[in-house]
Amino acid sequence: MAEVTKKKKKRKTGTNVKAKKKSAVARAVVKKGSGKIKVNNRSISIVKPDYVRRFIEEPVNLAGDIVKSADIFIKVRGGGFMGQAVAARSAIAKALVEFSRDAKLKQKFLAYDRLLLVDDSRRKESKKPLGTGARSKKQKSKR
Repeated sequence: MAEVTKKKKKRKTGTNVKAKKKSAVARAVVKKGSGKIKVNNRSISIVKPDYVRRFIEEPVNLAGDIVKSADIFIKVRGGGFMGQAVAARSAIAKALVEFSRDAKLKQKFLAYDRLLLVDDSRRKESKKPLGTGARSKKQKSKR
């Protein structure tokens, strides 16, 4: 009898990193390669508007030649476009530090912007009773 073999789904192997901003979560995989950077399976050069693309590319520009020997794939879900950009930027920086294992690069990122390596812990405040949101309340009437 012939054995039935299941095809395993090909997974991206490499270093996995996660970053958050508000409700946006970015997961990055970095491995040896030729310097490709993809966000949600699209090249980073396609990201619009331009100021968001430049914002996401900041850790790449700071890292220099290390990026040329690594491929970075980022998946971002949740939140708005700017929260996703901050999460993707942070995921790229964390991935580069973990991939290179370079203490000088880590110090460079921390000196430039601490949010590159440390996630912003602020989250949305929960809604309270008698109101439409966290702080706003129904207006009281005296008559």
